[in-house]
Amino acid sequence: MRLPTAIVVAALAIGAGNQAVADTSDKRIALSNNYAGNSWRQAMLRSWDKVTSQAVDQGVVAAADPFTTAENQVTEQAAQIQNLILQGYDAIVINAASPEGLNGAVKEACDAGVTVVSFDGVVTEPCAWRIAVDFKQMGKDEVLYLADKLPDGGNLLEIRGLAGVFVDDEISAGIHEGVAETGKFKIVGSVHGNWAQDVSQKAVAGILPSLPEIAAVVTQGGDGYGAAQAFKAAGRPTPVIVMGNRHDELTWWKEQKDASGYETMSVSIAPGVSTLAFWVAQQVLDGQDVPKDLVVPFLRIDQGNLEANLANTEAGGVANVEYSLEDAKAVIAAAGG
Repeated sequence: MRLPTAIVVAALAIGAGNQAVADTSDKRIALSNNYAGNSWRQAMLRSWDKVTSQAVDQGVVAAADPFTTAENQVTEQAAQIQNLILQGYDAIVINAASPEGLNGAVKEACDAGVTVVSFDGVVTEPCAWRIAVDFKQMGKDEVLYLADKLPDGGNLLEIRGLAGVFVDDEISAGIHEGVAETGKFKIVGSVHGNWAQDVSQKAVAGILPSLPEIAAVVTQGGDGYGAAQAFKAAGRPTPVIVMGNRHDELTWWKEQKDASGYETMSVSIAPGVSTLAFWVAQQVLDGQDVPKDLVVPFLRIDQGNLEANLANTEAGGVANVEYSLEDAKAVIAAAGG
């Protein structure tokens, strides 16, 4: 089941200062992150630092150190995980470069008594915990929105994320499923934007000359603004571009909305999911019964709540929610833990 967004948002009203010090004060948790080259990953790391620094200061855990590999390579992240095992961390929270490629290193960690919690880019090794958004549904929801907004359908340009990463594959699968089910659209071009505006802009600019009229652009996050700039530079009409909750995307959307009534939607996983993964790891170390698979809602912004979300999103950042211990307990309870 998917926990409704309203439950998570409401739970955030619980005071973070009320977090009880658990029996994990001597435990050390590490974050293994495979990539930091876009605004979402930077926001994710800032959220981790903000929440875990407070937890360390309060004596909930002894350490919560983040580590990011230089390249998005499975071999490099596997070596990083093995090094964290040798350093004696009690838990490793992972945003993985591959769902299967890290399973050997993850199994080594589990065999060494290390708790492993994966999020966003999850792993399939059974000994690990997984915190995921229904990325496939997220992609499908983009097409369902477009089918309602554009009843006559049309041509779509798909901007994908990092090639070979679980998240990219799942969102794309959902988009293609939505296209097949609605029967209104045709994907006439696909590029990888790596969830980064500059990469997306160059990729879209490179393929546009070969494409027919585009009705809409389906995306994965971090690519909407770059796509808009590419269409503008090419002198082509601006299609409906699905956004990914980044500040520059929301700002551009607000400008177009004010000028011409431009309508779209925006959707992404909240970068603060890293803080949920931290608290799940802490709860496992504390001996709590935590289901191996947890699903959290994606964060969607629509025409009516654009201004409110933009006002709460920092410049250069991403619309976000961060999780407290109480929030994590609510997510765990919703999953039957």
